Amino acid sequence: MAEAKETPKRRARSPFELFPHASALGMTLETLADGRLVAAVPYDERLIGDPATGVIHGGVVTTILDTGCGLAAVMKLSGKAGVATLDLRIDYMRPSKPGHPIRATCECYRLTRSVAFCRGIAWDEAEEDPVASATGAFMITKLGWTE
Repeated sequence: MAEAKETPKRRARSPFELFPHASALGMTLETLADGRLVAAVPYDERLIGDPATGVIHGGVVTTILDTGCGLAAVMKLSGKAGVATLDLRIDYMRPSKPGHPIRATCECYRLTRSVAFCRGIAWDEAEEDPVASATGAFMITKLGWTE
């Protein structure tokens, strides 16, 4: 019987690869600077919510805002804690434009002992013309806790 070779774990190219849902959507991290990040989901026909218009499903917009804000909070915590969504409000302003990726600019603007407060804007062509905006509260969880 041959011995199993130990292979080093592949390092994720994007932190979103660690989340199956985000990974399945093809979500990537485009920039991370000054406590803000820009995430993107490429346009994909499998993500269309209305075949007649070609508009991306609203659930994709929700996911990029929720996941982007959560990652912004984790980054603000220097990766020393995790977060879980407590509350997320999304205001949809217009449908996305077919053929364009969805991007989200997210930031964690306030930390308390137990809650991270975040906001984000989802857009397709220009951040100044948003598809949706979000505000959220995320529970800060300790990493490596045991019961």
